[in-house]
Amino acid sequence: MKRRNFLSGLALGSGALALSPFQQLSAKDGLSRKVTASENNRSYQADVIIAGGGLGGCASALAALRNGLSVVMTEETDWIGGQITQQGVPPDEHPWIETHGAPESYRYFRTAVREYYRNNYPLTEEAASKEFLNPGDGSVSRLCHEPKVALAVLHAMLAPFESSGKLVLLLNHRVKSAGFQGNRVKSLTAKSLILGKEVLLTAPYFVDATELGDLLPMTKTAYVTGTESKHETGELHAPEKGNPENNQSFTVCFAMDYVKGEDWTIPKPADYDSWKNYVPDLTPPWPGKMLAMHYSNPQTLAPKALGFHPEGLPTGDLLNLWLYRRILNKNNFTPGLYSGDISLVNWPQNDYIPGNIVDVSEAEFKKHFDGGKQLSLSFLYWLQTEVTRPDGGKGWKGLRLRNDVMGTEDGLAKYPYVRESRRIKALFTVLEEHVGKEQRASVSGLSGDELKAATFDDSVGIGYYHIDLHPSSRGDNYIDFPSLPFQIPLGALIPQNMENLLPANKNIGTTHITNGCYRLHPVEWSIGEAVGMLVPFALSKNVTPKTVREDKTLLREFQAMVRSQGVETEWV
Repeated sequence: MKRRNFLSGLALGSGALALSPFQQLSAKDGLSRKVTASENNRSYQADVIIAGGGLGGCASALAALRNGLSVVMTEETDWIGGQITQQGVPPDEHPWIETHGAPESYRYFRTAVREYYRNNYPLTEEAASKEFLNPGDGSVSRLCHEPKVALAVLHAMLAPFESSGKLVLLLNHRVKSAGFQGNRVKSLTAKSLILGKEVLLTAPYFVDATELGDLLPMTKTAYVTGTESKHETGELHAPEKGNPENNQSFTVCFAMDYVKGEDWTIPKPADYDSWKNYVPDLTPPWPGKMLAMHYSNPQTLAPKALGFHPEGLPTGDLLNLWLYRRILNKNNFTPGLYSGDISLVNWPQNDYIPGNIVDVSEAEFKKHFDGGKQLSLSFLYWLQTEVTRPDGGKGWKGLRLRNDVMGTEDGLAKYPYVRESRRIKALFTVLEEHVGKEQRASVSGLSGDELKAATFDDSVGIGYYHIDLHPSSRGDNYIDFPSLPFQIPLGALIPQNMENLLPANKNIGTTHITNGCYRLHPVEWSIGEAVGMLVPFALSKNVTPKTVREDKTLLREFQAMVRSQGVETEWV
């Protein structure tokens, strides 16, 4: 969809036109336009409460706000943006992202990131002239950039709504409990992690955009975790026996640069000796110690060597990990401004495998988060002191931990990079047979150009990524295989047993297997945006989300609304 068509089509039903993707559309009668707060700010009432300020939460908030709703959004860290900011993960995207395959608003966000660099950084003339500027030139993404730039762009997008009172953003707040009756949530109670005071949040609708699906157990919303068995789902790559505690590994990311001739070696981490000798217990086996320049090839599981050179020099036929997630290439900026590149470390060597953080106590979560921090610091120390250099020496002392890039004192990400969450028991669950290339071919009997993912009559978005499961907490090695460009079915966004709670992160109706392609940045944004439009639509029609899906007339009207606001619902 061309931008001018998107701008002219932003409307809810027959509402007023908007001048930009983020200006408010005319609200329907009966919908509040501003958040109502008690005099001492101990309670807030809005049209929708969003728990979690990640990409799904932000997209949900923007969609709800531009359609006239008032929003309160909580975030337990001091950074919104989730995996792209607080977790330090440059966007994992499909190859067509610059032109299609994601909402127009997501591509607007990406363009704004590039413009932020053009407006605020001394780019070289060559870099500034690139339509598709990639500040880091990392190989993992067409837009490798600093987390704080994404943070600034997201705040700018939300700023007019926040200053006008239509949005209240509660940073450093974690939802601690929920009030509910039957199949409806009545309220949430959030606690400030700074002051300790509690805030009561009430609304007709609630969105769980937390990284781990925190609201699901609080509200008795039916959910699953971990692996389903082949008997349960019929999935080709599912195990014979399911295990709710078998979740993908998480990663505590960090950023570093390289200052040649200087010594930035960190103190030896407390658990270094343990991690130095750690060999993951996986099936099929991992090829030796974790802190080494090798890993299991995700597709074949055969041992695969890796390269590393922090000056960006070639490492033969081996992937130079330094370039993989490089978020700032010094050559894109005025000569002499940066002493070296900045690279983001989310590599096989700091995937935390031995513990699970999904559906566990706060104490268990903290134990493994701390363990993940020790692993990442140990990996950095190993790179500084023990990895073999091309000249035969040991370690790169000039590797410098960049705490400023991550916005933390310890230099590590504010929150673990979460690949897997609690998942709702949804009206519809996406299975491997719907999106996995091999099983889809078997089920459909199609091949070649005719082979496509399942068509969902209730599609409210699209996305694509291969099915990518990292080593798991209960001993599975990589599960990585091709998928097909897919749709996002509305039924996967609606819980079976709750009327007014909707998911907007990795907690939708997927399986352990299909989560592997629905968990990436643009898909999370797409999920959040669909949910952010579903709420005002359901309120304006005075029906439940389930009714929107079941009533074909309403469903077609909602899909028309979604498409009119820049969301593609099918691949063409």
